[in-house]
Amino acid sequence: MRISTEILISGGGVAGLTAAAAFGSAGFEVICVDPSPPVTSAEAEGADLRTTAFLQPSVKVLQEAGLWSRLLPYAAPLQIMRIIDAGGVDPVPRVIKEFDASEISDLPFGWNLPNWLLRREMVARLAELPNVRFLPGLATTRLLTREAEALVTLSDGQKIAAKLLIAADGRSSPMREALGISVKTTRYGQKAVVFALRHPIPHHNVSTEIHRSGGPFTLVPLPDRDGSPCSAVVWMETGPEAQRLAALPVAEFEAAANLRSCGILGELRLASPRSLWPIISQVADRMSGERTALLAEAAHVLPPIGAQGLNMSLADLACLLDLAQADRAGLGSPAMLDAYHRSRHLDVTARVTGIDALNRASMMQGQGLRDLRAGALNAAYSLAPLRKTLMKAGLGLRNAD
Repeated sequence: MRISTEILISGGGVAGLTAAAAFGSAGFEVICVDPSPPVTSAEAEGADLRTTAFLQPSVKVLQEAGLWSRLLPYAAPLQIMRIIDAGGVDPVPRVIKEFDASEISDLPFGWNLPNWLLRREMVARLAELPNVRFLPGLATTRLLTREAEALVTLSDGQKIAAKLLIAADGRSSPMREALGISVKTTRYGQKAVVFALRHPIPHHNVSTEIHRSGGPFTLVPLPDRDGSPCSAVVWMETGPEAQRLAALPVAEFEAAANLRSCGILGELRLASPRSLWPIISQVADRMSGERTALLAEAAHVLPPIGAQGLNMSLADLACLLDLAQADRAGLGSPAMLDAYHRSRHLDVTARVTGIDALNRASMMQGQGLRDLRAGALNAAYSLAPLRKTLMKAGLGLRNAD
């Protein structure tokens, strides 16, 4: 059976679902497939317990997709990003710097939401769009591209012909591999332990990164749960140490988390299961192929520092959507896809390089190197023009006034 559509999206993660909602809201005919049904509850097996911070520039594409009004009631604003260096001889804060969004904007840096909730609201939005079909439980298994279309075979044998294929199928993207697009991968020997915590001291919408060694311990504000302040945590460590931490009994794990958090939010209590995620950087050599655009982790992967990952993906999407709307007749054409690659690849490469450097600095083991890191944080914060430039660069704001 052969089905024709304007756009086929391979991948129903947060980026793929957002793309389906955005192109569907713009009037394009869209089919989105994913091998696994989305997990839309925090308690369900396989729930993605990570959180996503949508930075200011990402809100526009979410509004255009008809998603922002659904998400905002559940979002925790990120007004202040606090960076703590605890890399002295003892694991206590020695440098604390707070970067406040009010210095550069009337809005917060961004808004934080749990990934499982994003999937729930995004699937509900797709159900409102008659020109969008979401087909969970189906994978893309074969790809044949021609000058006029991409012909994709699904795991149930169906064939879909699309003017544009959007590969949002993850860091091991089968569609990218089918196109023969290579990637450059950097492995750090790190994993992230991801979980949620309750704590007695309110977070006041402050996101905190604590640096010692192995990688940052990041506390990201969540809405209160049952009247108790709550934060999502990404605890990056060397692979063996992360695996050890994830396997600890709850009481021992809480003790380790309390020590690593330097007590800034009081006594921490585990509020979710723990999951482990490998940490890599990866950039595709090209962000497009014949009739195909690579999106999100199919195009780029980076450590979870500075909320860059999904926001880069939404910048990809905004660029691709603008190009598609500017010339609907040229949807999926070589000119459109070459323009997409040229527009995004340099920025992606620069951001991955920058986050790679920050991650390596956070992993520093030697005391002398950790002292240099603390000095660099002090210097960057002390110079107001540099501080504001760094905050704007982190948001992806180009103009600095």
